[in-house]
This record gives sequence, C-alpha cells and structure tokens, in this order.
Amino acid sequence: MEELLNSTAGDLTQLKYAVDTFYFLVCGALVMWMAAGFAMLEAGLVRAKNTTEILTKNVALYAIACTMYLLCGYYIMYSSDAGGVLPSLGALIGDENGVDAVLAGGDDAPYYSARSDFFFQVVFVATAMSIVSGAVAERMKLWAFLAFAVVMTGFIYPTSGYWTWGGGFLSEAGFSDFAGSGIVHMAGASAALAGVLILGARKGKYGKNGEINAIPGANLPLATLGTFILWMGWFGFNGGSELKLSDVGEANAVAEVFVNTNAAAAGGVIAALIVARLWFRKADLTMALNGALAGLVAITADPLSPSALASTLIGAIGGALVVISIVTLDKLRIDDPVGAISVHGVVGIWGLLAVPLNNADATFGAQLLGIVSIFGWVFVASLIVWLILKAVMGIRVSEEEEYEGVDLAECGMEAYPEFTGGKK
Repeated sequence: MEELLNSTAGDLTQLKYAVDTFYFLVCGALVMWMAAGFAMLEAGLVRAKNTTEILTKNVALYAIACTMYLLCGYYIMYSSDAGGVLPSLGALIGDENGVDAVLAGGDDAPYYSARSDFFFQVVFVATAMSIVSGAVAERMKLWAFLAFAVVMTGFIYPTSGYWTWGGGFLSEAGFSDFAGSGIVHMAGASAALAGVLILGARKGKYGKNGEINAIPGANLPLATLGTFILWMGWFGFNGGSELKLSDVGEANAVAEVFVNTNAAAAGGVIAALIVARLWFRKADLTMALNGALAGLVAITADPLSPSALASTLIGAIGGALVVISIVTLDKLRIDDPVGAISVHGVVGIWGLLAVPLNNADATFGAQLLGIVSIFGWVFVASLIVWLILKAVMGIRVSEEEEYEGVDLAECGMEAYPEFTGGKK
C-alpha cells in the first residue's frame, strides 16, 4: 500500500509539473504574439512610406533579442542561480530538470521546466526592445537600430533585470514589480528616450515658432488590430508571471490576474477617451489605443493584489496620464511617433508607485529606489551606446531619404507600392 501511495504521489507531482510547464509555455507564446501587436501598432501609426522598414525592424529585433539573450543575456540576469560559474557554450541556459529533482519535493524542487523559464524570459526582453522601435521610427538608420538592439538585449536589460528578478540589490531592498512595469516597460522607454534625444525630431514635426504639426499614421485599422493583439498577449505577460497554475490557490490567483489585467485596460481606454474629448473636443482613436496600453502597463507592476474595481481605477489614471504626457512631450519637442515613452515610461512609473496602495509588503521608498536605479542605468547606458553609434556609423538617415521614406532607402521596397509611389 505504501508503495502504491508513493507511486501515486509521484505521478501527481509529475502531472503538476507538466501542467505548470505547459501553462508557462502557452503564456510565453502569448507574449511572443505581442511582437506581432507591436509590429501592427507601429506600422499603423507611421506614414505609408516607412511601413516596410518598421516591420523589418520588428521582426529583426525579435530575432536579435532571442539570440543575444541565449548567448549571454539570460546568464547575466540569472547568474546567481548558477553560482556565478561561467557556463560552457552548450549550457548557457542551464541544465534541464531531472525527474529525481522534481520528485524530491521541498521548497527547492522545480515545478516547471528550466527551458520554459528561458522561453518566457526571452520574449520579455524582446518586448522591451520593441518599445524602442516605435519611438525612433521614420528617421533612424535600420542597421544602427539593430546594432543598439544587440547591446540592449544582451547586456543593458539583463543587468537591471539581475538587480530585480535575478536576486540583486533591488530585490533585497524590497522593490516589487510583479510582471515588469519598470523592469521591462520603463526600461524600454528609458532606452527610447535616450535615442530620441540624440536622434532629434522628424522633419516638419515642429515649426520655428513653436508650432506642433500632426503627422498622422497611414493605417488606423492596423494600429487598432495591433492594440487588440497586445491586449490579448498581456494575459500571458501578467498571467504567466504567476509562474504556477496547478493548485486551487494558484489557479484562483491566475484568474484574478486575468480579470484585473482586463479591467485596467478597459479603465485606460475610458479615461483616455474622456480626457481627449474634454481637451480636444474629439474622440481621438490614437489616444484611446494608447489608453488601453497605458492601463495594461500600469497594472503590470501588481495585477494580483488590487480588486477588479481598484485595477480599473489604476488603469484609468494611467489612461489619463498618457494623454497628458503625449501632449507634454510634444510641447517639449520630444518627437515620439507612437507615444511609446509616455505609455511605457511615464505610466510605467505610475504603475510602480501604485503597488504600495494595495500591497502591504511594498514600500514607496523601495519603489522609488527601483525607479531611479532602473531609469538611471538604462538611460545613461543607452545614451552612451547611441552616441558611440552616432560617431561610428551615424544613426539618422539623410534629409532626402527621410523625405522619400526609409522603406526605399533602407529596404528597397514599399509596403503599399500602388499608393505611395515613393512619395508622401
């Protein structure tokens, strides 16, 4: 009988391991699908003559992020798990869990595959890099951007990631960021801000007398589709960060995360629409789309502790903030074609500061330390890399290439050849 009970317990443990691993992988696949969301959103918000290049950037940055994180990023971020020992090339992401380790039980027993953890983490670093893409759109050289992606995904992001999720000093200080409002989103926005400041605005965006000229995107249906894809992918982003599904408590927690994530996005849309209507006298679709993303970014720091109504309010504040931030950055002549710095940076900060409002284990002091540390590191490191790239290869296309469109200059093809003809 004892042998039968041990066998049954072992089978149950393996089943739970398989369920949690499968859940982790599915959530990672949802986050990977967010790459398509970013691509569609950005392609919709840039002009037709720059569409092919922005799509090329998005598919290439995803591939670079996956490769650099495999080669060194994952090890840098989680080197403490390997005891600081430099791995061989064949063990850059560690050994897979054996059956004996899984069945041993105890707090240290793994409950999902090591490879599923790598897969989930690698799609996060790609998300951080995707944020940079939209902010520097329509005037940056493709290969300069890809060179920056190598450094960002291989070294800059993993370093601040180690400070937090890797068990570094921010983790020890009590900094709380459930799924990455700061670690992923604010980091991406910080790198984007550094690039935009070095790059400068698009030609014609700002007038000599302080005018701010709107440069509408070419395909709002595509931008809307991209937003819905991101909204869907975010359930994997936040839900997968719970890490486990296979018992009643964890299953309930995952359901709570899904509900709160959705509620925050809805609150962001409503608030952004209302603010836009009051401010511009129009229901601005682009502000509504960014409001949804702002709500999602805001709740990402802690989608588990608040109630559904509190999550809606957190998202709503994010949605209002993003409208104010986009307008403010334009007045400061910081040209961000898709609003990425506002959505992921400004609202990312709000999300981190909102955590102590609902989570008694979090403190404003630790949250502020995390904000300053992550922003300071990523911004300064990115600024240095952008300046080096500017000196070595240049980062901005010529004025003529910008006028004709970077599709032709960088890719030699157009996304809409029947309509653009190489012009505006």
